[in-house]
Amino acid sequence: MSIITSRDNKWLKLFRAALRGSGPESGKSIGVEGPKLVEDALRSGLETEALLVSESAEAHAESILHAAGETDAGISRSRILRTTDKLFQSVSGTDAPQGVAALFRQRDWGLDDVLRGGGEMREAPALAVVLAEIQDPGNVGTILRSAEAFGATGVATTRGTADPWSPKALRASAGAGLRLPVLRGMAIPVLLAQLRMARVKIYATSSASSADASRQADFRAQADLREPAAIFIGNEGAGLSQEVIRAADAVLTIPIRANVESLNAGVAASIALYEAAKQRQSEVRVGAK
Repeated sequence: MSIITSRDNKWLKLFRAALRGSGPESGKSIGVEGPKLVEDALRSGLETEALLVSESAEAHAESILHAAGETDAGISRSRILRTTDKLFQSVSGTDAPQGVAALFRQRDWGLDDVLRGGGEMREAPALAVVLAEIQDPGNVGTILRSAEAFGATGVATTRGTADPWSPKALRASAGAGLRLPVLRGMAIPVLLAQLRMARVKIYATSSASSADASRQADFRAQADLREPAAIFIGNEGAGLSQEVIRAADAVLTIPIRANVESLNAGVAASIALYEAAKQRQSEVRVGAK
């Protein structure tokens, strides 16, 4: 295969936009960088549009092509592209490029996918995480990583939330954003209405000082997270809107010391998801007896 040597090559332009952007528009490619993330994306079943390998990273190509060979779609030989290390660095979104990147076609997820999950999760009650105006891609990725680890069926993001398919969020999610059903850019009123129609309990997370004390739910005693549930995580500074708080069936609060204002959004989401996983595992153990 010939080596791409022009900075103005159409494929390099596409990779540059995908790997340095804030997330793909509808119908545009998801940019994934690094051998492990590319392999994860292939094994998750995403359709590859192009693979780009730098001269010094060709040793990684064999394992990636092996992973592609185990999928239904594979990678078209005409879409395996080579370029110089210098040009790869010009399209990379990281400070220390590993010389491998790929463009993948977006999956067309819907709310039903987020509530049902994929694979073995399809038999579990819905456990959706809703990211409401979370602006830090690192927090978005952390929450997706915890969502996958603790058995969430899927993730929805509202308008104003950093794109879960942005390069920074994908790296922070360790590839979870490529495996979990993800619904992006939902309007909050529409999402709340759809969750109600699906008979999914809505739980808001909030600090004890800002939540309505009469509606706060202690995780251990009152919040039944074994049933179909959607846990809303709010903006890093402002938290959740009053629209969500009013619509929630309960407000989940995590007890913290009085001199601490709040928890990081990723930490709060992880604690809530861990509690949901613990309750569900406990129910399975009781049922097994």
